[in-house]
Amino acid sequence: MLMNYLAMDTGADYLTVVVQKEGAVTIRNLPDCKLKHSTRLMGAVEDALAEANMRIADCDFFAAVTGPGSFTGIRIGISAAKGFALGEDKPVLGVTTFDCLAYNGTEKLLTVVNAGHGNYYVCGYLSDAEGKGIFMEPCFLDTPALLQAAKDLPVYTAEALPVAEYLSVRKADMTKGLIAAIEAKLRGDVPKSREIVALYVRKSQAEEGRKC
Repeated sequence: MLMNYLAMDTGADYLTVVVQKEGAVTIRNLPDCKLKHSTRLMGAVEDALAEANMRIADCDFFAAVTGPGSFTGIRIGISAAKGFALGEDKPVLGVTTFDCLAYNGTEKLLTVVNAGHGNYYVCGYLSDAEGKGIFMEPCFLDTPALLQAAKDLPVYTAEALPVAEYLSVRKADMTKGLIAAIEAKLRGDVPKSREIVALYVRKSQAEEGRKC
């Protein structure tokens, strides 16, 4: 069943808006939006909707990438999706950064996001033939642990990794992955939830340093 939707990815330095109307996809990619998501998101949404000749009210649901990624960026995308959904009394759909990476490949794989300081956010996915389930839950790994986990597995990432020379790296197209991940979720069931929450694999730096 074809569904109309608006999806937003604000979890990294780039900004992506995807609008699907009756099977036709319209995309807005802004490559350099670091610290500017809050000021540029609505303009990108309006442009994409206008090109698709679709109104917010025509959307069957609203989707946002829930992380891991920029704490502030993630919250901006989630807040926008929830705001649209509340205003139109429509459901929301959360898609993780890991999902967007994983749906670039068909084999058993690891998805990796650079967390900085020699650490990484990691999640493992089964192959399409095995049902694309998760075999390694989202986790926070240091470099030695990542190298061990990635042994004999392809690694899908959207960014340069300091340890790339020791890994079998596949560069992921996050827009392609976002669309494919949404399509996969829709094959399971239509969105019904009115809630969407951020995926924080670990606490923020401020929370880590907060005294109990």
